[in-house]
Amino acid sequence: MKTRLFALVAAGLTAGAIIAYVTLPNSSINTTAPADSSGTKVTGTALVGGPFALTDQTGKRVTEKDFLGKYMLVFFGFTNCPDICPSGLQVVSAALDKLGTKADDITPVFVTLDAKRDTPEKLAAYVKSFHPRLVGLTGSEDDVAAAAKAYRVYFQKIVDEKTPDSYSYDHAALFYLMGKDGAFVAPIPHTTDVNEVVAALDKAVR
Repeated sequence: MKTRLFALVAAGLTAGAIIAYVTLPNSSINTTAPADSSGTKVTGTALVGGPFALTDQTGKRVTEKDFLGKYMLVFFGFTNCPDICPSGLQVVSAALDKLGTKADDITPVFVTLDAKRDTPEKLAAYVKSFHPRLVGLTGSEDDVAAAAKAYRVYFQKIVDEKTPDSYSYDHAALFYLMGKDGAFVAPIPHTTDVNEVVAALDKAVR
C-alpha cells in the first residue's frame, strides 16, 4: 500500500511540475543539485520529448522524425488499462472531432508502456476503436523505457504476487502536445470534459 501511494504521489508531482513549467511565467526546473562556488543556483529549461525508435500498429519502425510537420498529441498507457487510458483516449478523440479543421494538423499517438503484451497487432485492434487517425506505438522494453524517459513519463509495474501474469501499471495521465518541429508545446491534462480539451488544443495549435 505504501509503495502504491508513493507511486501515485510521484506521478502527480511529475505531471504537476510539467504543467507548472509551461503555465507559470519564468518558471524553470533546477537541473543542478547544489549552488556553485558563487552561491548561485543554475537552472535550465525542462526538456520533454526527443528521439525515439518504436514500432507502429502496422509493424513499421518509426522515429520522431516521421511525425515532423504536424503537431503530435502523445499519451502513454497500456491496452489493459481499466479506466484512465480508455477514458482519456475517448475524450481526446471526441475533442479532435469537435475541433474542426485544426484537428487535421494533429496526429494523436498512443505509446504503450506494456512492451511485453502490447504487440503491433493488439495495438491495431485497440487504437481503431477510438479514432481513425490514432497511431499506436510499441517496441522492446528498452525502446519503450527510452521513449518514456525522453518524455519524462513516470510509470511503475505493479505485480500481484498471487497472479504475476496479470500485472498492471501506475503511470502519469497526461497528454503531451508536441510542435511541428518536435518541440514540446503544452501539456493537456487528463480530463472528462471534452470542451476543456478542445479549448486547450485550440489555444495551442496555430
